Amino acid sequence: MTIEVRPATAFDDVAALVGPKKPTSNVCFCLSYRIGSKENLALKGPARADRVRELCHEDPPPGVIAYLDGEPVGWAALHPRRDTSFARNRLIPHVDDLDVWSLWCFRVRPGHRKQGISHALIDGAVTYAEERGAPAIEGYPVDNGAEKVNLTMAYVGTRSLFESAGFVKAADTGSVLDGFPRVLMRLDLGASQMPSKKARTARRSTAHA
Repeated sequence: MTIEVRPATAFDDVAALVGPKKPTSNVCFCLSYRIGSKENLALKGPARADRVRELCHEDPPPGVIAYLDGEPVGWAALHPRRDTSFARNRLIPHVDDLDVWSLWCFRVRPGHRKQGISHALIDGAVTYAEERGAPAIEGYPVDNGAEKVNLTMAYVGTRSLFESAGFVKAADTGSVLDGFPRVLMRLDLGASQMPSKKARTARRSTAHA
């Protein structure tokens, strides 16, 4: 099996992963943090799909997609924080003034979990952000320790997932999800500070040994 992570430029693949089952639904499509709350609430049914289709043609697109042997199986929302609601979120602090990118949502298609898709997504997101010149990348996962997280609420990722990719805790947040506090995890992408993909893979293997 070969997992490849690419920018989310194909709308049909995005829709297959995070689109609602009913085209008339007013939920999901991973828009709640990507656009302002007023616009998000105003978009109904097909208008939501049209907005996502527009985002897929923007530079950068709204995230990255993991493909397993050519089939879209995983999604991660990724974008410069300044153009997301995290720029104004009172519960998620700003560590500094760097023009960081935010990585805030993971989705793995049923039937493909526990195959390393989430790890591939986070590595692919880091690589893409680095290629686009991001000085750092942040995530806001739950700090759940060894406790199980409800799958519905696990979209933000876990602290251990981010740590396996080389992220370190940079701050606490005021946000709580499914009873667990969320923490701000940060990975600096400076050449002298960022772990190589090989090093991140080795660290992940050690963590799961």
